[in-house]
Amino acid sequence: MIAERRVKIFRNGRNQAVRIPREFELPGEDAVMRRDGARLIIEAAAPQSLIALLATLEPLDEDFPEIPDPLAAPVDL
Repeated sequence: MIAERRVKIFRNGRNQAVRIPREFELPGEDAVMRRDGARLIIEAAAPQSLIALLATLEPLDEDFPEIPDPLAAPVDL
């Protein structure tokens, strides 16, 4: 496993960016960055919970048909 590699820092508009080599690619589309003294640490972001994902969805505006809910037939045990 490669532990270290020199990378390019460049400008992307008003932001500074870094190219992440293939062997250091992170899964997903989000990452968390934090500063630890003079170090910048970039980690893959934990996946969102299902509740957080559902909270981002638009509510449905359609009416659903009534579903009959008959009583269960008696069972002889």
